[in-house]
Amino acid sequence: MDFIINATLKAVKSLYNIDIAASDVSLQETRKEFEGQVTIVTFPFTRFSKKSPEQTGNEIGAFLQAELTEVAAFNVIKGFLNISITDEYWKSQLYNTILPDSFAVFPSNGKKVMVEYSSPNTNKPLHLGHVRNNLLGFSVAEILAAAGYNVVKANLVNDRGIHICKSMLAWQKFGDGETPASSGIKGDHLVGKYYVIFDKEYKKQIEELKAAGQTEDDAKKNASLIKEAQEMLQKWEAGDPEVKALWKTMNGWVYAGFAETYKELGVSFDKFYYESHTYLLGKDIIDEGLQKGVFFRKPDNSVWIDLTADGLDEKLVLRSDGTSVYITQDLGTAQLKYNDFQMDDSIYVVGNEQDYHFKVLFLILQKLGKTWAKGLYHLSYGMVDLPSGKMKSREGTVVDADDLMQEMEETAKAQALAKGKVDSFSDEEKAHLFHIIGMGALKYFLLKVDPKKRLLFDPNESVELEGHTGPFIQYTHARLRSVLRKADTVDINKAKEYAALKAEERELIVILTQFPATIKQAAEAHSPALIANYVYEVAKNYNKFYHENQILQAEDQAAKQFRLQLSIASGKVINKAMSLLGIEVPERM
Repeated sequence: MDFIINATLKAVKSLYNIDIAASDVSLQETRKEFEGQVTIVTFPFTRFSKKSPEQTGNEIGAFLQAELTEVAAFNVIKGFLNISITDEYWKSQLYNTILPDSFAVFPSNGKKVMVEYSSPNTNKPLHLGHVRNNLLGFSVAEILAAAGYNVVKANLVNDRGIHICKSMLAWQKFGDGETPASSGIKGDHLVGKYYVIFDKEYKKQIEELKAAGQTEDDAKKNASLIKEAQEMLQKWEAGDPEVKALWKTMNGWVYAGFAETYKELGVSFDKFYYESHTYLLGKDIIDEGLQKGVFFRKPDNSVWIDLTADGLDEKLVLRSDGTSVYITQDLGTAQLKYNDFQMDDSIYVVGNEQDYHFKVLFLILQKLGKTWAKGLYHLSYGMVDLPSGKMKSREGTVVDADDLMQEMEETAKAQALAKGKVDSFSDEEKAHLFHIIGMGALKYFLLKVDPKKRLLFDPNESVELEGHTGPFIQYTHARLRSVLRKADTVDINKAKEYAALKAEERELIVILTQFPATIKQAAEAHSPALIANYVYEVAKNYNKFYHENQILQAEDQAAKQFRLQLSIASGKVINKAMSLLGIEVPERM
């Protein structure tokens, strides 16, 4: 709507002899209860006009109507100037802007951004929290790429440490040579099984030591299993060949399992970083910080940074024995990532329990003079809760990602079969449809909520065909594809003979024109929720248009062809918007 803004600048200059900036003109979508599509807020102009907001609005409205052929009419409600744009303008938008392949395609902006997400541990399978993380990270990456950024999708795998050794030790002691191939258990689940076994056996030992008179704290330290796990970690760090070989084997099982889960989730990565390669990084940065006076050494030889002047606290960055803490390796990994890609921005998709950690990390990097630290951003997201008893869980506490996806498909299958809409589908078509509906329901439900908010995920509600759900949008796409399949001919020239727009047609075109601006906003806000809620509005408007107007049985050929073009445009926008959420839309359903 730049032409409205430019004409408003001209109006203010002509009427009140004042030059204002484009940023001084506030445009809004006209509220549903008023006539018009675009609203200008006139309150700020009263200081130039020295008149009431209503009078100012009427003067500017009259100027715009005389100046612009696109303005059909206007009305003023208090300090709001509501402008009705001509049908010719909206039809031109459909033919010349929305229908061409260039619509909502942004040129490269020359900026590179890394989105780091997933960050799993190799001692257990992915769970519901990882699902939100992966879907959020992947969608943000897709939206940024659509907005013109060069995007690198990264995954930092936590593949070392005491938790990994626990699984390894339990497998050595209790595994009897079990493998994914011999057991038929997916690799990440098999390794997770031994992590649980370790915990169970460790707790037994603690109870035995307590029964023998030790305190709980002493029992936790003195249990033979934890001592052996700690010894195994020391051997790993010393490069013991036998321990390293077992570590590589078991991590290999986990990676094969993760790959299956990622494929099912529909997410991917361009670059993997492994903590086993990065955990020693950062010590050079500590030396650099000591030289610059950013860090200080305490009498016990530990190294700290004092952030109390910044409203934070003192933070340990190196232990007294010279070993790293988490922040040490995160400093090193941040530098490594920048060295590898020289990106302008780097987004960390990590739960909100790490908010403080990232404040500290980014602030330290800025104090060290890393100019690229200004581009670091923590995309903090809330936890996912479930209505109790709704989902199965392997351990009774954590919902496994594979179980969740399988249950979503089964729920989608049960709903589709109950409605009897897929009787004509082949078994292969049915399986694919149940998968994309189940995954569409899961993804949409998790992405439609602002990332920062905690959310309650209800699997049954998410697969409903009516309401604010993924399947509702998927069904809308299938419906419009069905209309287009049944059309004998599609003729854009005949469509251009169509004269006056119906209200539902105009409303649908108006919302379709907002797609590029929505992509831009979602990229700036790192929020797939903006795309999710936008595409729901498109689907809702298409359904209203579909129910209020005959398409294939339209009153004449011009109306029929116009409505077919509007269906094509709606389908393109729904398809692309849903793909930015990682959701596939079906041709039929």
